[in-house]
Amino acid sequence: MNDPVRPFPWIGLLTLGTAIFFMVTSEFLPTGLLPQIAGDLDVSEAQVGLLVTIFAGTVVLTTAPLAALTRRFDRKHLILVVLVVFAIANVGAALAPDYGLLVVARVLGGLAHGLFWAVAGAYAGYLVPKHQIARAVAVTSGGGTVAFVLGVPAGTALGTAVGWRASFFVIACIVAVLMLAVVRFLPAVEHRQSLATGEISLPARRDPTFPSVLFICLLVLIVVGGQNVFYTYIAPYLIDSVGFAEVSVGGLLFVYGGAGAIGLVLAGFLGSRFPRGGLYGMLTVVIVAVTAIGLAAGVPFLVVVLLFLWGAAFGGIPALLQTRLLHAASARVRDIGAALLTTAFNIGIGGGAAIGGFLFPIIPTPSLAFVQAAIIGFGLALLIVVDLLRRRREKLGGRAPVDDADAEQSSVPLVTGSIMLPEHPGRTQHDRHDAR
Repeated sequence: MNDPVRPFPWIGLLTLGTAIFFMVTSEFLPTGLLPQIAGDLDVSEAQVGLLVTIFAGTVVLTTAPLAALTRRFDRKHLILVVLVVFAIANVGAALAPDYGLLVVARVLGGLAHGLFWAVAGAYAGYLVPKHQIARAVAVTSGGGTVAFVLGVPAGTALGTAVGWRASFFVIACIVAVLMLAVVRFLPAVEHRQSLATGEISLPARRDPTFPSVLFICLLVLIVVGGQNVFYTYIAPYLIDSVGFAEVSVGGLLFVYGGAGAIGLVLAGFLGSRFPRGGLYGMLTVVIVAVTAIGLAAGVPFLVVVLLFLWGAAFGGIPALLQTRLLHAASARVRDIGAALLTTAFNIGIGGGAAIGGFLFPIIPTPSLAFVQAAIIGFGLALLIVVDLLRRRREKLGGRAPVDDADAEQSSVPLVTGSIMLPEHPGRTQHDRHDAR
């Protein structure tokens, strides 16, 4: 249900989602162009795979410091600056004459990417009241999903047809145009939180919601890390292990990404109604599908079906995890939570790609799927245990256990220092201001 006073900000959220589309497309573009980049620059495919690790490593090392340095800057203006830097980075990648300069371009892209996610990750939470967060996140996350549906496959097809450099150059040109859309359609937001009367300012680490934020980030690190052990090397798997032609990789990635769009629609539904059960279910399907892919390398048709199931299940997981974080985090730690979530995502991306790169020459490529399934299985087990302990603690405390989506309906007061500040269910001072 839309806010009775303020309409749901579709255009602004879709503008953010479009920016996310090109960010994600550029980040994962080397996974679809591994053979072409390796051949042109005379390096190994494992070295090209490390471009994903280098990009992600830059994000990990710089996101939190850059977020802290820019925390007082206007959010919309900061997004525009980041897009300028990102466009320059993609031009640099397109023109790089050797592997070393391509690495430099990827580092610059990682700097822009990390700061962008630190800002954009919390932007939806400022644009809508808390009860609409799952819906808003599903809209913006659509940019990432469509990047897998169209962006990476289209970039792969373009790079295969006319050269990998053209893919990066096209992204740079479109990002330049996108800046005009941001100026015109993205609403400005006020991200600075004012203290209520008698309220004590606390560092983020003492916020009562901060432990939940840290756990969600740990879960993201495990799940995304497991995903990228195998996904980073999906092109060699499809070509060498299954036997598909190189030109068909773009189409197969389209199948994967298209299925992810279905998963995102499911996440928008499950994130509001069954967030815990939905996350359990999607993680379980990923584990089963990827394990089967590792066993079915000799059966191309079955691989395509399993690729669809894998994409549909994983497509909704990032949105469910981001929604869980935005529900768990108080408004005071929402920006730092978004920065930490970005860091966790990229540690997972880079760490998973690095693990895959280490194992790639040692074990058969299909076996990387088993490694992914084992890591994500561990994450699912950890999630179940933590949720059971939380529910037990709530039960012993005399409160009925609640799902994450229901947490905003609880009447538990916000504790700030030694002062108890009664809050409207799940609302912050900022949320109440927006609702007026």
